[in-house]
Amino acid sequence: MPADPETLARIALAPEEYDLACRRLGREPNEVELGMIGALWSEHCGYKNSKLLLRRFPTEGPAVLTKLGEENAGAVDIGDGWCAVMKVESHNHPSAVEPFQGAATGVGGIVRDIFAMGARPIAILDSLRFGPLEDDRTRYLFGGVVGGIGWYGNCLGVPTVGGETCFDAAYRENPLVNALCVGVARVGRLVRARADGPGNVLLLVGADTGRDGIHGATFASAALDEASEERRPAVQVGNPFMEKLLMEACIELVQHNWIVGLQDLGAAGLTSSAVECAARAGTGVELDVLRVPRRERGMSAHDVMLSESQERMLVIAKREHVEEVRGLFQRWELHCAEVGVVTDTGEAVVREGERVAARLPVGMLVDPPLYRRQGARPAELAERNAYDLAALLDLRPEDATARLREMLGAPNVCAKRWVWRQYDHQVLTNTVQGPGGDAAVLRIRGSKRGIAIATDGNGRTVELDPFTGGALAVAEAARNVSCTGARPVACTDCLNFGDPLRPEVYYQLEQAVEGMAAACRALGTPVVSGNVSLYNETVGRAIAPTPVAGVLGVLEDVSRAVPAGFAGEGDAVYLLGADPSGEPADLAGSEYLHELYGLVVGMPRLDLELEARLQRLLVRLAEDGVARSAHDCAEGGLAVCLAESALLGEVGVDCSGMTLAGRLDAALFGERPSRAVVSARPSDAARLEALAGEHGVPCTRIGTTGGDGVAVGPAALPLDEAWAHWETALAARLGASPVLAAAGGAPAGEPSVTPGPPSET
Repeated sequence: MPADPETLARIALAPEEYDLACRRLGREPNEVELGMIGALWSEHCGYKNSKLLLRRFPTEGPAVLTKLGEENAGAVDIGDGWCAVMKVESHNHPSAVEPFQGAATGVGGIVRDIFAMGARPIAILDSLRFGPLEDDRTRYLFGGVVGGIGWYGNCLGVPTVGGETCFDAAYRENPLVNALCVGVARVGRLVRARADGPGNVLLLVGADTGRDGIHGATFASAALDEASEERRPAVQVGNPFMEKLLMEACIELVQHNWIVGLQDLGAAGLTSSAVECAARAGTGVELDVLRVPRRERGMSAHDVMLSESQERMLVIAKREHVEEVRGLFQRWELHCAEVGVVTDTGEAVVREGERVAARLPVGMLVDPPLYRRQGARPAELAERNAYDLAALLDLRPEDATARLREMLGAPNVCAKRWVWRQYDHQVLTNTVQGPGGDAAVLRIRGSKRGIAIATDGNGRTVELDPFTGGALAVAEAARNVSCTGARPVACTDCLNFGDPLRPEVYYQLEQAVEGMAAACRALGTPVVSGNVSLYNETVGRAIAPTPVAGVLGVLEDVSRAVPAGFAGEGDAVYLLGADPSGEPADLAGSEYLHELYGLVVGMPRLDLELEARLQRLLVRLAEDGVARSAHDCAEGGLAVCLAESALLGEVGVDCSGMTLAGRLDAALFGERPSRAVVSARPSDAARLEALAGEHGVPCTRIGTTGGDGVAVGPAALPLDEAWAHWETALAARLGASPVLAAAGGAPAGEPSVTPGPPSET
């Protein structure tokens, strides 16, 4: 009998897509088959509205070892026989209805993507966005998300080493929770996510299967509404201690020649893991759901195939080595059940004992309809882009100090120690530079090499100009990496947008992808992995379009990593990339404009050729030992950048004598891209200037480190006062929260979040 509209809406399948599935099958699917089709044809799994756009990304490069979309994550050669494996994913919808478990299981899922390839996870980064901190709901979501990330990563023993946290009214109803994981492995030892070899055995390993997360993939493929709270059962529940066992067992397993494939069970659970592995190999699979270990009674074949219970892996074992594989997992005290076999039929067959519960062509399941829609530029953009920034009242010199004080305490500028002090960022002892700087830096054991990695994105600039905003996301993440001295080599992306069926949203998505692709080509950072999260909106109100870029760079010698904070007194301070003048256009989309005027207007700009030259210069300055510090000039502009370098290094800076031509507010707080503040010993100043000339990068000496204050033109603050505003602003804003304050357990004067998962009632 035909599926009713309510059923189709629940699995996010359009009526015309259901009709297409029936035509391809030559019949109507049964309940189990319809659930499998809905899951794999969902936006979350099938990328219906984005796959054609993603083909515009550059995906190849001399260091790239994998093909985009064909493995769990992307891998790049980092030298000395090592490769880095990385990916970023979203858990936005689950975190909006159950922030603790939504964020925690987001971490668990991205970590499994890494060790599913045989790599050891060595770092987690998060990219978080919430509504205004004045809202009780924002505080609830913020506390739950941070608590979930910290709990899962800390228990698992993988350090959370960096990321970003932003607050804006655009994310009031829909927080963004993006998690990135990076791992390392020896080149040539990576494992494929393929079900090769008919007759080989499918083993389900790890946690028992429950009803949590059923239709989680389709839940993430529709907009939130007033009834979304009812979808709480679609949120998975995590167990990091189980995942720790699973991770260690899988890393040991790949050292043996016993398996042909390994795949985690994430979105759509057993359905996606088995079917996608078969599709990559051109084979089929046959599964018996009665063999799947369960933790709940009365589960149907539909429930088992679509459950997204966490901490589970699918192992495709060579038939002759099944007992060895089973023995290894038993030694790690993990369930290991034989649930199916690889076939040569090209079909996905689901049995419930002797009864066939589903029979579907593998090719059909992984071939959803793909849409190339017609975008439309939002009508209000013309007025916002043309806003007369020159008509704004310029900053008076006597007000500059007060403005600097305000900017250091702004939510998107102030220190995020309250967040990352809840994360263990030193476990595994690979962390060279952790949270708080431009990028995380990690050593590669057994090599003098290191890697740097950063995430970045700015919904305001993308909202004003999606192409430039998308390019800026990549450019700033790569610039953060370059500031440490690492050479950017690869990018992973998470595209967070609203409903793509709306022409304005599709326009934003398409243009942002084009901008990111242009930046990746210019900066030599091919896209090796990623995720698309659409339908981030509630009752017709979408988030600000927010593509997040994670960029990985390689340090030939990790001991030469450059910090963001000033390294000592008496060093020469330079601004690279531009002179310290200000134009009204520099205020476009800036924190200053939003904080002071409540405006998101103007037209962002980016010179990708200058950006590439600047990044090459930053890497060279580190390699030659010239740069003692380097800090990306971004949110808050030059004044904030100098103050942060002083605060991070606990060294004052005197730039009171520099010439600030043009508008004072734009010179101090404008966010012209492709700039960095660098310090060097006076004896290296001539060398720095010469290298800047060789690379074609503007270079201006603007001051000297030292003293007990921060002086930037007419703005001047004692270092301890600047620290007080910058360091305590976030905790002070949260201190009024009855939700967080009730959790207890924090040092005197600081709020906290619950240190473990919510108790069950």
